[in-house]
Amino acid sequence: MKAAVWHGAKDIRVKDVDLKPLQDNEVTVKVAWTGICGTDLHEYLEGPVYVPTDGPDPLLGGQAPITLGHEFAGVIERIGKKVTNYQIGDHVAINPTVTNADRPSDIDVYSGYSFIGLASDGGFASHANIPEDNLVRLPKDFPLRLGAVIEPAAVAVQAIKRNGLTFGQNVAIFGAGPIGCLVAAAAKAAGANRIIICDLSPQRLTKALELGATDTINSGEQDPVQRIKELVPGGVDASFEVAGVQVTFNQAILATKPLGTMTLVSIFGHPIEFNPMILTNTGVKITSTIAYSQATFLETAELITKGSLQVEPVITKEIPLDDIVTDGFEALTTDKSQAKILVNLDGLNN
Repeated sequence: MKAAVWHGAKDIRVKDVDLKPLQDNEVTVKVAWTGICGTDLHEYLEGPVYVPTDGPDPLLGGQAPITLGHEFAGVIERIGKKVTNYQIGDHVAINPTVTNADRPSDIDVYSGYSFIGLASDGGFASHANIPEDNLVRLPKDFPLRLGAVIEPAAVAVQAIKRNGLTFGQNVAIFGAGPIGCLVAAAAKAAGANRIIICDLSPQRLTKALELGATDTINSGEQDPVQRIKELVPGGVDASFEVAGVQVTFNQAILATKPLGTMTLVSIFGHPIEFNPMILTNTGVKITSTIAYSQATFLETAELITKGSLQVEPVITKEIPLDDIVTDGFEALTTDKSQAKILVNLDGLNN
């Protein structure tokens, strides 16, 4: 089968590979759609970040070269001998996280985690073998292309939960990339009042409005902190840092009202510095989030399939696997109008 395989930074090869033997607790998924994540882009530009290169991953056993792709959905084609809850023909989304938790109800990514598609072969291939515990059944009339957006949307929903956002509160989001836009959508679904998003890209700010933002601020044209406090005197109840740079880290704190909460959502590629007095003088709390719990993934799938969380506008481009480097990774590097690029694996618009 054809797959996009990570060999190193700037070295992703679309080539023929063999599907590994199906284990008794796994199903073979015929992949329909897979999204390119910002984490995949980090691996392409400066990896390895999560891809294990010095030895097998302790949870999933994978090691480079790895077939990337952890945002995907498809149809079950085969089932292992011990699979009990799924059957051939089921439509599924994949929850790619695997943790050290002892029982599914106790899943907590902070106990140590790995990702299918980063630490073992994932969804940038025509087929993938996935453990039964990592599947979420989808309605057969639900578009599988939206099933591929459940995973990044779950990151946004977890960020909202981690922040403690409540109905009627005001929100500021720094960074209007795919996750920032999905945080806006999740904040809207959670009942936020004013949802202000800041970015340098006019195209991304327009996309954020489609996903639920009420106000946009071009950070290259005006001071975002000053403008936020004009819109919401005293500052917002909740802020989200989704850009991963020094300046937005500070701005997110300064835009938050006293005793409000700032949540770090982005993955920082480099250390930053800040003056703790900007917290001491305001009582602003900082919390952080990574990925999602199993419960959040299931909740997100239900919110999206029932139409309570709108995610389709985040999709800006659909490409074939053969073009994943040029029209996928390179496009995300150079074209700031792009948000979520989906790779069509089965050639159908389902």
